[in-house]
Amino acid sequence: MSDYKERHENEIFTKVLKAGRRTYFFDVRETKAGDYYLTITESKKNFGENGEASFEKHKIYLYKEDFKSFQDMFKESTDFIISQKGEDVISERHDKDFKSKSFTIESDEEV
Repeated sequence: MSDYKERHENEIFTKVLKAGRRTYFFDVRETKAGDYYLTITESKKNFGENGEASFEKHKIYLYKEDFKSFQDMFKESTDFIISQKGEDVISERHDKDFKSKSFTIESDEEV
């Protein structure tokens, strides 16, 4: 069986989120044992000096036993960002006077 065919035969469910030059794929896949897991892939389109397009991809494999912890930390992290910076997007490319604030962890208890 070809590698491509094997990778796509175990796909159960797919959702795609297009966000500018980035595309996020949420794929539910099936293990050989018949259980499900989630892959989250970020694909970013880049152009070389010759104008040829290429895609940079990053993938996360997330298994059921980690869903709750992942969901809790994702929510806590996104809530922190929104509470500190609001929902407006801040980009250095769009604001020449942008000054970043660093966030540091002061103690092991904060980890």
